[in-house]
Amino acid sequence: MSNAESIICFCIVLISSAPMIILGIIQYNSKKPVGFWAGKEPPGEEQVSDIRAYNHRHGIMWLLYGAGLILCFIPGFFFGENWGIALAVLVTAEISVGLIGMIYYHNYLDRKYLKEGTQK
Repeated sequence: MSNAESIICFCIVLISSAPMIILGIIQYNSKKPVGFWAGKEPPGEEQVSDIRAYNHRHGIMWLLYGAGLILCFIPGFFFGENWGIALAVLVTAEISVGLIGMIYYHNYLDRKYLKEGTQK
């Protein structure tokens, strides 16, 4: 890959990661309980035992997911002319495995922080 192609790819990765990082910052700083699933209402304040810890952990989860996509870009430089293929494999792995991990972690946070009888 040429330098111009590398820069364009990196810009695409940054643009793709930005919403996840922004969501992580917003969730980390939120005063009300945050949600994970699109279209599903987040838990009410009375349902969460420690709103600050619940939100911080959700926010960090999204920050790490977005940062993971950016970090996938770096090892690709060591693959020489197969750089684009390496990046595609790493990003696909980050998206699929990372998303599955996030689902399990969100469910763990729900079990840990949602009060008994209010878990969804």
